[in-house]
Amino acid sequence: MYGVTLLVPLLSAPIIALTIILIISSLLLTAAILIHKGRGGGMSDLFGGGMSTSLGGSSVAERNLDRATVIVGLIWAACIIALLLLYRSSFSV
Repeated sequence: MYGVTLLVPLLSAPIIALTIILIISSLLLTAAILIHKGRGGGMSDLFGGGMSTSLGGSSVAERNLDRATVIVGLIWAACIIALLLLYRSSFSV
């Protein structure tokens, strides 16, 4: 009986929605980080990122990818904090 009462707060709609958003943002953040152009070698060299030469500036596509990575990272962090607050409030009965 005690285990059933602990499981009920874990199945609320906001927690499930935030968990789904967290999983999707984690996958998007991983993909965005791996797509970034390498600056001295790294994982992006596996996809041919180290073969191009840069003449100093970043292209528009790179800047947009940087912005998208930051936005997805902020969404990811907000989901983590929101889940923490929801779990804390549901267990402080």
